[in-house]
Amino acid sequence: MNRRLFPRLVVVIATILAVGCNLPRLGISTSTPTPVLGIATEAFTPLPPSAELGAPENPLILALPPSASSQEAIESANLLASQFKERTGYTVVTILPDSEMALVEAFQKRNAHIALLDPYAYALAYQHETVKAAFAVLKDGKSQYGAQFLAQRKAGFTPFFNPLSETNTDDDPAIALAQFNDRKPCWSDERSLSGYVIPSGYLKSIGVTTKPAAFVEGHPTVVRSLYADGICEFGATYIDARKFPSLEDQFPDLMEQVIVIWRMPEIIPYDIFVFSSAMPQPMQDLFASAIPVIMQTTDGKSAFRTAYDIDEFQRVNDGFYAEFRALVDASAVDLASLLK
Repeated sequence: MNRRLFPRLVVVIATILAVGCNLPRLGISTSTPTPVLGIATEAFTPLPPSAELGAPENPLILALPPSASSQEAIESANLLASQFKERTGYTVVTILPDSEMALVEAFQKRNAHIALLDPYAYALAYQHETVKAAFAVLKDGKSQYGAQFLAQRKAGFTPFFNPLSETNTDDDPAIALAQFNDRKPCWSDERSLSGYVIPSGYLKSIGVTTKPAAFVEGHPTVVRSLYADGICEFGATYIDARKFPSLEDQFPDLMEQVIVIWRMPEIIPYDIFVFSSAMPQPMQDLFASAIPVIMQTTDGKSAFRTAYDIDEFQRVNDGFYAEFRALVDASAVDLASLLK
């Protein structure tokens, strides 16, 4: 492990109890864990090529989210590492990376094997062929969400959305959105998935070319800008930013004056739990089968919530995110610049 990438390294290896030829079991140790990857004193010495991945000499590395620096999150990750060891027989240690970029780089250097990535980090790591999607994080029972294109009613755009049924009235976005050609958009900010990256990629993917955009910093501000008139001609937000409380109070006729022209399908993901491509497929399958079992235990569910803010997820593969990745590519954003 390169200590430049992870100066805040947190590791845990619990006592291995070998009984006969059974797989070793891992228990939670009450003593201070032995730092096997080195912290702040010596450079990490590369392991010999003969060390099998998952062996005590070459452990699998479970990474926390960079923001999960609390003692409770660290202890929860350590508990998950021990649960993985107990249920798979492979030795697992935990690390705390400095940033999402550092975590992506760790996957490139095979210094991370199991982690939760935000959508941008996943897309970048996928481009490098270093990760495979394993589980989609669910929010309110959904793994993905959508976005909408808005415009002021008096601007004269034709809506292709029925507000009563909340469905688009045509199956072809090229027909609905061609009217945005050579028009000026309001985008939320350069990092917003639903307020810029995916809507702009969506337009580019169907051949719509717009004027230089106004970045107005926030979805409610996109709505306000359209209501005010003169700042931009259309915009994009999450569904439905027009119902933001302060907006409804400030502009009682907002829903009538700022209308939905088109709603995109729900293809924008929440965070994604991934495995390293360096893990053999049978090993990935073994860990994927262990995770739901751990989530069914009280301690396991609490640990996933505390360490990763995960209450629920579903099994997926990379094909599940194909359309999302295609629109990120179409947007031509610099993914590395968007990582925190």
